[in-house]
Amino acid sequence: MSGVTPEATDAVLKRLRRAQGQLAGVIAMIEAGRDCKDVVTQLAAVSRALDRAGFKIIASGMRECMNAADDEQPPLSEDELERLFLSLA
Repeated sequence: MSGVTPEATDAVLKRLRRAQGQLAGVIAMIEAGRDCKDVVTQLAAVSRALDRAGFKIIASGMRECMNAADDEQPPLSEDELERLFLSLA
């Protein structure tokens, strides 16, 4: 990812892979007819993992990441960055 350190990229990928595994587990739980409470608990874990990946991207340089795609655009304002961050909530 442009504008994000290699360490942050590794951390994001690790979190996304964890979420991918958790999501596969949720699918298997539903297919097996597992208890709704257990399924929802695992879905919440997937959601948290995705949120953490998004927050890591933002924390490690979202401004550079977003602006690298189009150098003709002005840098994102603080308000734009805040809206982007809150879109993950």
